[in-house]
Amino acid sequence: MKTSKEYKENLYKMKHNIFINGEKVGRDDPRMAGVIKTISQTFDRVNEPEFKDLLTTTSHITGETINRFTHIHQSTEDLLAKQEMTRRLCRYTSGCVFRCMGIDAMNALSVITHRAEAMTGRPYHQRWLEYLKFWQKNDIEATCAQTDVKGDRSLRPHQQADPDMYLHVVEHREDGIVVRGAKNHITAAGVAEEIIVVPTRFLTPEEDQYAVSFAIPGDWDNVYLVTRASNLRQRDHFPSPSAEAGDVENFIIFDDAFIPNDRVFLGGYEGEHQFGGWLALLFALYHRHSYTGCKPATTDIIMGFSALVSEYNGVEDKKHVQFKLADLISVAELVNAAGIAAAHKATKDDSGTMIPDPVFCNVGRKHAGKNYYHELETLADLAGGLPATLPYEKDFFSEKTGPFLRKYIKRKEDVPAEDVYRLYRTLSDTLCSGIGGVMAVAGVHGGGSPVMEDIAVLKQYNIDERKNIAKYLAGISDE
Repeated sequence: MKTSKEYKENLYKMKHNIFINGEKVGRDDPRMAGVIKTISQTFDRVNEPEFKDLLTTTSHITGETINRFTHIHQSTEDLLAKQEMTRRLCRYTSGCVFRCMGIDAMNALSVITHRAEAMTGRPYHQRWLEYLKFWQKNDIEATCAQTDVKGDRSLRPHQQADPDMYLHVVEHREDGIVVRGAKNHITAAGVAEEIIVVPTRFLTPEEDQYAVSFAIPGDWDNVYLVTRASNLRQRDHFPSPSAEAGDVENFIIFDDAFIPNDRVFLGGYEGEHQFGGWLALLFALYHRHSYTGCKPATTDIIMGFSALVSEYNGVEDKKHVQFKLADLISVAELVNAAGIAAAHKATKDDSGTMIPDPVFCNVGRKHAGKNYYHELETLADLAGGLPATLPYEKDFFSEKTGPFLRKYIKRKEDVPAEDVYRLYRTLSDTLCSGIGGVMAVAGVHGGGSPVMEDIAVLKQYNIDERKNIAKYLAGISDE
């Protein structure tokens, strides 16, 4: 398995195809350091007692020990371990580890390439198996590029005035394909060694060319990453793990990029539109199961901040505080329970991969997204207005103003003024910073917009059975 040092060395050697605010930069740009440091924990913690049995497992292909972030789920236990690993890691990284997209895409591809090869005769699954061996051996950090820019939302891909609004194949060659289009909202692509591309929606027979999936290095020719990097304000006196967090979101442009056959998992050939839709749905399903690990961790963090600020303010035993904490507990554990249920009700595909239950995955993710802003509201309510008006660090250490601030920021007598400031500085980062706003929107839309969870639940849930229950209880005969 790889070390974080090796991961960083690989990144820093990559070609410069990232653009931040009009500037072409390398992956050693300091604005991306926070995300790289977060991802590094997935390599550095593999031998720690708390994580050794969670972060490592055995490859079902090679029998070698691998990082679980490169594993293909073979059992209910694998799904449960992935969920628990994600929740525990995210508690240390302020809520995201940035490696779920890769594992979720690869698990979806394990199923769909197997199905596509059986139905078309094209060697998609064999190519994917060879790629998996490379992926596991090199402990690849990958992201998944799914969301197309979509253009006019009222029109299907083949109806767009500009066909490039959805990534598509513009040329089939004997040795590969050429693709054009763009993917947006792609988290951590700028710090990924590999980018795995999958379709964004169900497709019709007129849209075979949009049924395309492949994997490329992040610095592939004719691929450009327009990047938004979000970081917290520099700290001079109060370093903390949360202050080291960052986020990188990417707009990926494919400008007639050539993809060789051995990296193509769906080629946009005639009749392949059905596989594009299945792959889009299945990646979303696996990713929503991952959210039943990371979103409870995010609530754990908000709950901890809420409880600690109430303790420092001397109101932790007040009824309204206790009720708010109970509400946060309910969100965290119901979302976590949905993930556990999805794993226990998982089915084994013909490919050998376990597919989590779609209803439990989607209702868990929906419950998390629906409550995220309410969780922030709870924290803001209990913290008061100080996160938004907190004086700067240098004022706290100023010879003139420092003594006054240390005096007047005090809460309970037994809590040092410095600890109060440290907590409120972190609450300010969570509630009032640029990255805090990014994370809030991601809490709602990450893994798919809420309406897509509703659609997935309605497609999978047996409402007719519930109607029959109602008919029976009301004494209504079908005759």
